[in-house]
Formats: sequence, C-alpha cells, structure tokens
Amino acid sequence: MSALLETTDALHDQMLALGRAARAAAAELATVPSPSKDQALRAAAAAIRARKAEIQAANDADVAAARERGLAGPMIERLALNDARIEAMAKGLEDIADFPDPIGGVIAEWTRPNGLAIQRVRVPLGVIGIIYESRPNVTADAGGLCLKSGNAAILRGGSESIRSSGAIAACLADGLRAAGLPEAAIQLVPTTDRAAVGHMLTMRDFIDVIVPRGGKSLIQRIAEESRIPVIKHLDGNNTVYVDAGADPEKARKVVMNAKMRRTSICGAAETLLVDRKIADAVLPVLVKDLLDAGCAVRGDAAAQAADPRVTAVTAEDWDTEYLDAIIACGVVDGVDGAIDHINRHGSHHTDAIVTEDPAAAERFLQRIDSGIVLWNASTQFADGGEFGMGAEIGISTDKFHARGPVGAEQLTSYKYVVRGDGQTRP
Repeated sequence: MSALLETTDALHDQMLALGRAARAAAAELATVPSPSKDQALRAAAAAIRARKAEIQAANDADVAAARERGLAGPMIERLALNDARIEAMAKGLEDIADFPDPIGGVIAEWTRPNGLAIQRVRVPLGVIGIIYESRPNVTADAGGLCLKSGNAAILRGGSESIRSSGAIAACLADGLRAAGLPEAAIQLVPTTDRAAVGHMLTMRDFIDVIVPRGGKSLIQRIAEESRIPVIKHLDGNNTVYVDAGADPEKARKVVMNAKMRRTSICGAAETLLVDRKIADAVLPVLVKDLLDAGCAVRGDAAAQAADPRVTAVTAEDWDTEYLDAIIACGVVDGVDGAIDHINRHGSHHTDAIVTEDPAAAERFLQRIDSGIVLWNASTQFADGGEFGMGAEIGISTDKFHARGPVGAEQLTSYKYVVRGDGQTRP
C-alpha cells in the first residue's frame, strides 16, 4: 500500500472515530439537565481565564506562522487574540450559561376534539459539524452554543489557527470533565489536512448539520459538495443607506462605526449609499471622514466629485466583501433606489438605513431582503451577543431553518409529543 493510501485510510479512520464518539455523546447530551450544561460552560470559562497565557502563546505562534506564509492583513486581524478577546471568549461562555435552555421548551400546544394533547417541543439537532477559518474564538462560541443546545460538536478550524483552537478546545474539555459530561461532546479535528473537510461533508451517519464559517469560496464549496444539510453564512456585503431624512451627525457616527470599528468582521459595511437629494451637502463630509480615517473610497461620479482622493468604482466593487478598509460609495434616487441596489448587489446579510423619516424607514425595513435590517444603527450590531442571544456561530443568509444570528435556539429542531388516553382512529 502506498504512503498516500495509508495516509488517506488513517484520516478516514480518524474521522469515523470522531463521528462515532460524537454520536454517542449527542445521545447523552440530549437529556442532560440544564444545570450540568451550565456548570460545564462556567468551568470552561474559568479554564480560559486560568490558561490565558497558554492561549496567547499558542496564538502568537499561529500569527507568526501566518505572517511567514504571507496571510493577508484582514485574515491576520481575524486570527489575532489579545487580553480583551480572550476575556470576551470566557464572558461569552458565561453569557451562554445564563441564557435559557432551549431544549424541552414547548413551542406550541393544543388539544384535539378527541382528547389528544399535542405539544411541539424543542429538541437538539444531534451532531453539528462546524468548519471555520481564521477566527479561533469560534472554537469557544461554537462549542459552547452546541453544548447549551444539547448537541455534540465536531469542530474543524483553519490550519492557520490550529494551535490557538487546540488551546481553547482544551479549556472546553476541562469544563466538560468538571461537569461529568462526555469529552466527546466537543471535539476538534486534530489535523490540518484539508481532506478532513471532504470527509466531514460525507459523514451522514454521524453528522446531522454542517455549519461553515469563513470566506465565500469555502462556503460555496461546502454548499456544493456537502451531502449533509448546511446552515450557511455567505459573505457580508452590507450597505448603509443615508436617506434624505437623515440627521447628518447621526449619519456620520453610524457610517464610521459600521465601516471602521472592525473592518474584518462580517458585520462591517462594504457599501455606502446616499440619497441624491442630499448628496451635495452630506456626501463630502461622510467621504472625508472615511478617507481621513484611512479608508479607501471607491465611488461613482458624485463621490469622486466630493473628494479628489476617491477612486472610480467598478461593477465588481458593488458585489465585493472587502473585509478591509475599503468601501464602495455612490448616490441613489431615494429609498426605492437604495432598495433596488441592495437587493441586486447585497448578500442578504445586514443592511441599514439612516433617516428620521419613519415612512422611509419602514419601507426599507420591509422591502430589503436580508437576514438583518437596521434603522439608525450600525451594521456592526450584526452579532448574536448584541442581540441578547449569547454568542452565535454565524449570521445565516439562508431562509430555511435559521436566518440571521445562529444562537443556541437556532441549533434546535422540534418533535411532536402526543398524549392520549386510549384513543384509536376510526
């Protein structure tokens, strides 16, 4: 047998072992009481704080290796951890523990004329495979959310974050042990071999749902190749539209935060649209703010006229998620022009309108076909934690099963529980 075949067989056996262990753990987790899950989450949070230096050292090694490989700046930014981000992971796990347990919740109930009492009850999905790039905090968020929702997780992080993810996964294992729960409830694929992703996409006997989180090419590949249902998060090509009825100072604050708070996250704005009626007064100020903050602006004729530093926008720019300090900018004819532009070029992720006109706002909120729509608020609020949902695995751009932030509740299904007293069907 060749070395390649031996390697392939070994990986196949390794992935099947992960799958079997996860399936067994999922069966146990489905009936674990809420206090035990919460104990595990809090113990994992404590372990992250206790092992902060270890996690940071692992991340420093990942970042150094990524720089040597020439990884792009936005990817480095997503990869890098610091004290605040490590603490945010620990706090996120505690927030998940504080969140109500969705499992066993009665969604609806009714009684039929024949006396049958019917309930629709939340249950776990089972085993969730999560495939992600760069951001090691996804290890904590995804593992914690799966545990809270009674699901076992198989996590496949990117090769660039293998050390960081491993250090974080070790803390999750500490939490599981402390609560007496199976360590196989949260497993990290221990190899950087890309073939592991292909194996996960075919493991229908062991994985119930795949959740990809990463770049557009990764997610498209998974959506096309997976034999398992996918909850997908496509790119965050998000827009802020400044309406004729906008408060100019409010618009300045929202636009700057939406674009520049963190340019590398999926909630960052990638397009700025301004109502033609106010473009002469408002556009130069907004464009200057962005340029002075270090953001490249690619604009249409009106935006270029507003500031000589603006370069010409291309057709491709309107469809691009930059994840960098770059924004496409232009004018449109009112709210209907903005709606038409966003529904054609956006990725149905998150879009915002800035206006003091309630009628314009409601028209925008109702007609924009995106998972999240906002009025007078930054697109960077596209985050499960900011929605009061604890953490989230991602922002789903699907319309089936889950849309918008995917938190613990969105990682559940339901079953019908029917109670009778000897009824038979005539």
